[in-house]
Amino acid sequence: MALSIGLFYASTTGNTEQIADQIAAMLPDCIHLHDIAVEGVAAMAEYRCLILGIPTWDFGELQEDWAEHWEELSALDLSGKRVALFGLGDQLGYGEWFQDAMGLLDQQVRNAGAQVVVHWPVVGYQFEASKALTEDGQYFVGLALDEDGQHGETEERLQHWLPQVISAFEA
Repeated sequence: MALSIGLFYASTTGNTEQIADQIAAMLPDCIHLHDIAVEGVAAMAEYRCLILGIPTWDFGELQEDWAEHWEELSALDLSGKRVALFGLGDQLGYGEWFQDAMGLLDQQVRNAGAQVVVHWPVVGYQFEASKALTEDGQYFVGLALDEDGQHGETEERLQHWLPQVISAFEA
């Protein structure tokens, strides 16, 4: 059976949507895009494998569409699902809250029973604090992207991360 992945995202400035589109272009046969601003989060239940994209807004806050569906997300049963996360943040302008929303999303989907896969090393980033760090502080809970300060790194990071995600999903 072919791998079917639901990619759910929300985007205010268009950056997270652009990354979602990039991922879909890199995995055209298995990605199904869902903009939660339009569709909500209920369709997450239809997939065994999920990629969730979330930007951190302002001072470590959830992006507005994620915030709007946060309660609905907490009510979902994600038991048995594998989830890979990617987050967008600005490590220079908001270094005290870099990727905080991804950390909050990680906690939310774990509380709903999901297994979060593929942590991402903190090497190559400069930030003050983040709620998206693993307990040992060596990794982010998902792929950390900074379209404001490190746009040139995005494609290479995606090319390195996506095969790891597919491998984790197929395991």
